[in-house]
This record gives sequence, structure tokens and C-alpha cells, in this order.
Amino acid sequence: MTEKLLEAVRQGRPHEVPELLGTLEAAEREALPARLKPIRAEVRGWGWERGERRRRVRHALLVAGAGCHTGAAATASWIGARDLRDRQAPPHQLVLSVLRGRDPRWLGDVAHRLAGRAATVRADYPLIHGLVQRSGCPVPVTDGYVHGWVDSLARKRVLGDLSADPQAAVLVPRLFRTAELPDWLVWQEGWVAALAALPGAGVVAREVLVDGCVARLPRGGSPSEVRFLLELLRALELTEEEESARTADWAGIAAHAPSTAAAHAQAVLGRLAMAGGLSARQLAEVSSSVLFRAEKKLVRSQLVLVGKALRRDAGAAGELLPVVAEVFGHADTALQERALKLVGPHLSRVGPEVRAALADSAVVLLSPAHRAAAEEVFGALPEPEGAGAAYVELLPPPPEPRPLSPAAEGPELVEEVTALLHSFDPDAMDTERALDGLVRAAHDDPGALREALLPLLPGLWWYDGGLLDARHLRGVQLFAAALAGRVGLDELRRPPGAPARRYCVHERLAHVPLARAREAAFRALTDPLPFLLATPTWRTGGLEPSVLVERLAAYRRLGVRPGTHDVAQALLRVRRTGPGVREAAEAAAALGTAEGGRLAAWLAEGAGFGPVVRTRAEPPRPGSAGSSAGAGAPGRRIEVGTRENLVVQHGFPPAFRPLGRPWTWTGRDGACHCRPGGAGDGLAVLPQDRETLAAWLLPLVSRCADAGERGGALALPALAEGGGEAGPALRLALACGLGARHAEDRLAAVDTLLLLAARGELDAGGLGGDLAELVAVGTVKVNRLADALRTTAASGAYATVWAVLAGALPGLLGGEVPRGTGEILAVAADCAERCGAATRADGAAPPGLAELAARGGSTRLVAQARRLAGALR
Repeated sequence: MTEKLLEAVRQGRPHEVPELLGTLEAAEREALPARLKPIRAEVRGWGWERGERRRRVRHALLVAGAGCHTGAAATASWIGARDLRDRQAPPHQLVLSVLRGRDPRWLGDVAHRLAGRAATVRADYPLIHGLVQRSGCPVPVTDGYVHGWVDSLARKRVLGDLSADPQAAVLVPRLFRTAELPDWLVWQEGWVAALAALPGAGVVAREVLVDGCVARLPRGGSPSEVRFLLELLRALELTEEEESARTADWAGIAAHAPSTAAAHAQAVLGRLAMAGGLSARQLAEVSSSVLFRAEKKLVRSQLVLVGKALRRDAGAAGELLPVVAEVFGHADTALQERALKLVGPHLSRVGPEVRAALADSAVVLLSPAHRAAAEEVFGALPEPEGAGAAYVELLPPPPEPRPLSPAAEGPELVEEVTALLHSFDPDAMDTERALDGLVRAAHDDPGALREALLPLLPGLWWYDGGLLDARHLRGVQLFAAALAGRVGLDELRRPPGAPARRYCVHERLAHVPLARAREAAFRALTDPLPFLLATPTWRTGGLEPSVLVERLAAYRRLGVRPGTHDVAQALLRVRRTGPGVREAAEAAAALGTAEGGRLAAWLAEGAGFGPVVRTRAEPPRPGSAGSSAGAGAPGRRIEVGTRENLVVQHGFPPAFRPLGRPWTWTGRDGACHCRPGGAGDGLAVLPQDRETLAAWLLPLVSRCADAGERGGALALPALAEGGGEAGPALRLALACGLGARHAEDRLAAVDTLLLLAARGELDAGGLGGDLAELVAVGTVKVNRLADALRTTAASGAYATVWAVLAGALPGLLGGEVPRGTGEILAVAADCAERCGAATRADGAAPPGLAELAARGGSTRLVAQARRLAGALR
């Protein structure tokens, strides 16, 4: 019967396994795991083309192994094995059937071991719950089991009465202590009502739910999690005594929790304060934290609450006014004004020491726009310290070029290769360094290198099985696979060719290092190279011309035939302008080799790919929905293009030729569908042509702004460190990055702006004009741009930001003023005040500002326009 069982497993018939297991003797069951392991190892190497059969065999193996193991640890380990699972749920009922009749304590042990396996417990909840019911053991309380319980209830679509669930009393308190709240708990309707009904049914104490929510809120979480917790608190309808008993918790939530939770805590604290439940000192401590927050709505609400408290208790002024004075330094001058107006009526109720401290805060912190109002409150005030000193711009020092370390050798090389083999997204420069080390080692002793690499390969997804297609591997993986015999010589010998025309430009860039790695691997097996020519000198990917000349000279001495792809990549990486280029060209020509002549001609020409950038207006097409780069103005779009490069198209290997094709992006076509993070790999291919790379990166960066994607701007700082012109394409990509939706992309753009400014390569006026144009076509939203420029200015670059805004404001104020421009004007006014823009060459008031400042009303737009106009007088 053992053979019949094994045949059922091999054929993938899991439903036959329980009956066949039941016919085996104890000795036969004990011997079965050793017979199953070869089948398990074989299935592990099957590819996707045998996916359905693999799934059935895995399920049969899972059931058979669970039924034949005798130890609880071994059984749990077999059931939880990742290689016996796929996207479909395991056959839990079959597993339960083969475990029928086991000792209850043993079943409970297995259940808790499975509940402790974080990777599989959620998927195995039906099995674990079944084992818990059969064994009568305590309910597991691991995070995964709690999530699985919620999942099982959510599958019923309509929640029933939780008080009837025997696990609710144990698992509901654990809900609030999991690392993350279960998804269905916050998404599915009915959970709030079901949980709120448990105290009345006597299942869970009311304090458990209240304390669980209150303790969880300061931790933050997703907006849906916070919303769920607040809804549950509102459903519980806390009494005044319950709220008062948790005053310290509300204070912590108001200070640190997300804004929605903080607003709720702020309202609770307001009720307690008005009812006399908060002392002046307690209110001052809470206000000190809340008024420090960036959310203006919370700050305004807290100032209102403090004002009510001051009117209710005049004696609290000594405690509360110093806290209010902290708002004098808020970034929003409207809040500064509100705080000043709050201090004025109560100033007579404090002593001279407090009054003097408040006056000092006004001098140091208040915007110059409020100087006159402050003197009406405090009387004559001294000038701020350093008021007459010349403004000094604070920019970060330009980054020093970082050399790429020489190739590693011996154990250090093996260590680096191990890390790269297991890396999902290896660094391009680390790959270059390791690839050069592998080439050198293969030239010196290929046998020793193979012996060192082979132990590293088992367990990698591509190692088990037969020969591989070289297109599925890259860099160090391809080289190691070739040495291990997993990629045949015929496959490596076949020219990689050029990517299809339908491929986007980033896929064309990615094809270059693949072709070069294939060439390096082929030469290592047939005609080893002593080293690679194109290994960068700097971590930017740049290659010094003198270094390349030395390498070509070494090849000539050794009589080595260079790799065609290696030479082509070296030409694209070599520095073509600056000191020493002319001398290197002469030395290359003197070598008398074909490669030396190519290098000399390439350096003498000194031209890059050369992007062309232009903006144009088009009449709206009938029924047009607008463009991805211009939802706000469907009749306009920004075009970016790169010229045809005939040298690359006709003089480089096929894998490089698509880079020389003319390319155009219109802002609304499907030019690129790459993952944003992959665009940075192209920096290593064209490190001396950042304008070209910036144009090619633009589709990804613009999607960060107009489509809200994440990560497309992260390559901008590295791009700015590269060589070549910093022109309109880089400027346009930077402008899109400053308007990105996600903070990490905007911060990368801020770093890029500061880096270019520090290197003297920033065309601030041109950048401002691009920003105004991008706002006009709808790519960039004003509020995001204001946040990025405010962050830039806060680093000390007030004059730089003012120069950018001086170029942007004429476009922003020239027609219909975009919504949110008040935020931009606030940043501009702050920068103008701090850098003394009125005395600068770019300090003229932009067209439209005077008319805007002359409008009636006190909106933020008008108020900040008046402030900026005053700063420029």
C-alpha cells in the first residue's frame, strides 16, 4: 500500500491520501517521510509551465507528510513548509482527516506551533481552529491567529452576534495589541456595532474596548485604522468620568497621533477644560505640544480653546500666554497674527518678567510683517539681533566625487558576490565592481573561481533545473550561472541584438548591461579578459579618460582583443569635457589601435546626445479628456525629445543602437510603463549625459506629480551628480519632482535643487518659469510645490528659493490665479524678508502682485500678497 500511496502523491491525487494512509502499519508510516522527500525535492525544481500539476502534488505531499509524522514539531514544520504551498489554500480538511484519532494534547501542541508560524498562520487558521476545537486546548493569541479569526468572520459577509462566538472573549482584547489591525476589521461594515455590543452581553469588559482604542491611537496607523478606532469610541459613548480618567492619554493623542485622532482628543480636552477638569498648568502642557504641530487647523482650534480658558479664568494668563507666544514662530504668519491678538488683551494680567519674555519672543520670532502690530501690543521693541547684517546664503557643500573601490579579490570577492546574488535590486556600481573582480579571477584561475562560487548557488531560483535563457538573468547572476554550466555557450555566443522598437527607453537602457554581462561571461569561458575596460572610476558611473587610455595600453601590451560591448560602454562613460581630455585624446591616438582611434575621435567630438525641450499650445480636440501632463488645461502640453545620434546608431553594437534613435514624449502617450525605481539603472550607462537621461526620466517623474505614483523622482540627486550639461531637461524633471505627490519624491527633488545650486548649475529663473508652466498645464499642484520650496528654504537657501519664485510668480499671477497660490506667496514673502530681496537684482515686484494686494478682504491669498509687496518695497 505504500507504493500506491506514493503513486497517488506523484500523480497529484490528494483526496486519495487519507484512505491510503489509514491502511498503513505504524512502521510503514514511520518510513514514509524518507520516501516523500525525493518527490518534494523534485517538485521544488518544476517551472511555471507545470504549475497545475505542481499544485496538486504539493497538496498530496502536504496531506501525506502531516499524517505520517509522529512528532508535533516535525508535523507543524511539514505543514507550514513554504515549498508545499501556492496561491490556493492548503487542503485543511484533508489534513484534519489524517490527524483524526491523535492524542488531544498532541493536537493542541501542533495547533500552537502552527499558530506561532508568522508566515503561514493566517492562511492556516481553519486548520488551527479545527485542531483547537478537537483538542480543547487554550485559544492561541498570536497576531496571525487573530487576523485569521477576523478573516473567517469576514467571509460570512454579514457579521452575526459576536457574543455567540466562544473565542470572542479571548481574541477581542488581542485585537488592539496586534502589530497592525486586521484589514477586514477596518474595512468591513458592522464591526463597530458588533464590538460595541459585547460589554452589554457580558463578553468583554467595557474598559477593555475603551483602553484598547485609547492606547492604540497614539501609534497612528493608516487613516482607515484611525477612523475605525474613533468610530468605536463614539459608539461606546464615553461618560464624562471615563473621559476624565484618561486625561493623560488624550493629551498624548493630541500631541502625537494623526490629525483626525488629535482633533478628537482636542475636543475631549476642550470639554474637560470648560467643565473645570483641567488645571491651567495641564492645559498649558497640552497646548505646548499641540501648538507645535504643523496642522494649522489643530493650532487654530487650540488657540480658540486657550482664549476661552483665559476668558473663563483670568488668573491662568501667567501659565498660558508663554505657551501662546510659541506660535509667534509658526511658519504661517496668519497664525502668528492670531496668537498676537490673543496675547494683547491679557497682557495686563501677567507680571513684568512674563511680559518681558513675551516681548522678547515677539522680537525674535514674529515676521517683520507684524512688527507694527507687535509694537502696538508691547510698545517700542528693540531691533532683532543681526538685523543690519548682510544676508548669508546657507547651501550644502558640493558633494566630492567618490571613487569606485578597486575590484575585490579572494574571500572579499566571494562575500560581495553572495550579497549581489541574493539582492532583489542590486546597486549598479556594486555590480560593476563585482563583475570586474569576477572577470579578473576567471582570467587568473577559472577553476578556483568556480569552486568558490558553486557553494553559493543552491537555493537560488535559477540554480535547480536545466539550461537557462540568458535573458532571464543579469549581471553577477548571469556570470555565476555561466561558470556553473546553467547557461550554455551557444546561448552566450548568440548576439543579444537590439530590443524591439516597442520597448520604452528605460528598457533599452537596461538592455545594455545585460549584453555586456553576457559578453563578459562568454569571454570568461572561451578567451578570458584580464579586466574590464568600462569599469567606472567614480561611483557616479563616470570614467576618467586617462584611466581608459591606460587600460587600452595594457590590452595592447598583453595582446588582448577587447570586448565590443565593453568598449562601447567605456566610450559612453568616459568624461568628454574638462581638464585632461585633450591630452587623453592625443595619447589614445598614439596607441595605434582601432580602439585607441575610436576613443580619440569620441573625445575630440565631445558631443552628447543633446535633448530638445519645448513647450507648445494646441487647440483642444473635440471630446478630449486632457492629457496626463495637463489635466487642468487640455489644450496645452509639454513635449520633450532627444535627437538622433548617428554615431551610436551606426558605430556601436546592436544592443546600444536604440539609444541613438530619436525619441519624443508628449506628456500624454504611453511612453513608459517601467517601475519607477528601475530608471536609476540608466545612470550607469550614460553618466556623462544627464540631460539625455533627464529627458528619458521625465515620464516617470511626471507621473509622480500628475498620477501620484511613488519613487520616480528618487534618481534625481544621483542624476544631478553626473556629468554633462545641466539644461532644460534636467530643470523640467526637477520641476516635476518638486510637485510630486509623495514626500520622499519631493525631498529627493529638494536635495537635487540644493545640489545644483551649490555647484552653481541651477538656472533658478528658468526653473521658476518651468514650474509656472507645469502648474498651468495641471501637472504640478500648487500646495505640493509650496511644501517642497518651504522645505528647501528652511535649509537656509532663502535667496535661492526666492530666485526660483521670482521666475515663477509672473506666470502664476499673470492670469487666473491657481488655487493654493496663497501658500506660494507665503513662502515667497518669508524668503524675501529673510534674504532682503528688495535690495537684490531680482527683487522687483512681479506683475500682478500689486493688483492682488490691493484687493479687499483678508483671505490668505490677499494677506500674503500684501506681505510680499511690503517685503519688496
